[in-house]
Formats: sequence, structure tokens, C-alpha cells
Amino acid sequence: MPLLDRALRDRREIRDSPTPTLVLLPGLDGTDVFLRPLAAALSPAIRPVVVTYPIRGAEEYRDVLEMVRRATDGLSSFYVLGLSYSGPLAVLLGAEQPTRIKGLILAATFVQAPHPRLRYLRFATSAPTMWLWRVMRRIPIWLCRPPDDALRVAKSETFRRVPARCLARRARAVMDVDVRAALRTCRQPVLCISFAEDRVVPRGNVDAILREAPRAASATVAGGHSSGCTNATVLAAAIERFISEVESA
Repeated sequence: MPLLDRALRDRREIRDSPTPTLVLLPGLDGTDVFLRPLAAALSPAIRPVVVTYPIRGAEEYRDVLEMVRRATDGLSSFYVLGLSYSGPLAVLLGAEQPTRIKGLILAATFVQAPHPRLRYLRFATSAPTMWLWRVMRRIPIWLCRPPDDALRVAKSETFRRVPARCLARRARAVMDVDVRAALRTCRQPVLCISFAEDRVVPRGNVDAILREAPRAASATVAGGHSSGCTNATVLAAAIERFISEVESA
């Protein structure tokens, strides 16, 4: 059955059950910018709650985790999606709250540094270097995409809103993170989603997740690391199918 056909069936099944809540945790930028298309593409039968992070005081995982705890304090039960940088946060939250969290969705993410040699580049994670890296990565987007292109607009907004020093500190936190032990204790259903042409978080990270959570389901969505923004409909279909299966079980 094609993915979108399954999504239509899954939407009907979700609609027949109490409305599930999906908490969306953003990537390195900490904003809702790249999650807006996904939230809009989800079935109306799923309630999305996007958690965002401030640009100061939310760089180390322990600090951001506390903010996520506070942001979800009023929810009795929910699913959680951790995108890229936030995947470890979803795992930590799932490990400490096994009854409230019904399922984990790990999208384009990792359980330890996504590149083995990343920790040797700590010297490069300074604010000036991060600013230069952001500019170099945006030049092809500015040159090759029209001004109203969704990805170009999203990149421009995060460039204005999030300073390089914040991204640099979060990048250093990524170098030291290791939540493999926490993932082994998670008893919730897990869905691991990878993006087919992702160069930021390559395929090997999916294998690392599946080693620690061998019962996890996996799915692949076409596109690069920004596919949550550019291919949101297909990503939403995979999420809806996962939630539908958990709810029906």
C-alpha cells in the first residue's frame, strides 16, 4: 500500500481514538521554523505541541532537558519527536518518564556524536567559525533558489534569530553527548526516521540507534537534512502510521 494511502487509513484510525499529543523538539537552531511545515502537514487528529529553546541558557543538554520538562509538565501523556540535536533529549525524556511518554520518534538524529571524528574539531566550534560556516552553506541556497523558496526563507529566518555563539555552544554539546544507555532503558515503541541524502547525520547513526533499540521501527524519507521542512508531507505520513499502530495496539 502506498505511503500516502496508508496515511489516509491511519488518519481515520487515529480520529476514532482520543486525540494523541505529539511534542516536537527542534534541531540545533532551537526554533519552530523547520517544524512548521511538519506541524501543518500532520492529521488534524494529532495535536502538535512545538517546544522552542531560548538563545541563551539552553545549550547544554541538561539545561535544555529541564526546559523541556517544564514545557510538557501539563501533559498527562504524549508522543515526543526529537529532530537532529534534540534526539538525545527525546531519549532522556523517554527514559525518565516511561508512563507519560507513549512513543519516541527519532528523526535525522543520533545517540552520540553523529560523526566519530567530530570531537577532534572542537577548536572549530567558535562563534566566528560557526558564522562563517553558516554563510558558506547558505550561498548555494541564495544563488540557486528563488526568494520565496520555503527552505531559503526558513534558513534566512533562523540566520536572523539565532546567533552563531548559541549554535557553537550547542555543537560542542553534541560532541560529548552519549545517551545509548538511556535508550536501552526505554520501553516505549520507537520509530527511527532517516533522510536518504542526509550528510549532517549519516545513515550510520540509524544503525547505532537500532543496536540499542533492536525492536525500533525504521523509515527513510527522501531528501537531505532539511527534509523535515522540504518533505513534510511524507514525513508526517510516516509519523501518523507509527502513532496509529501504537494507538491501535
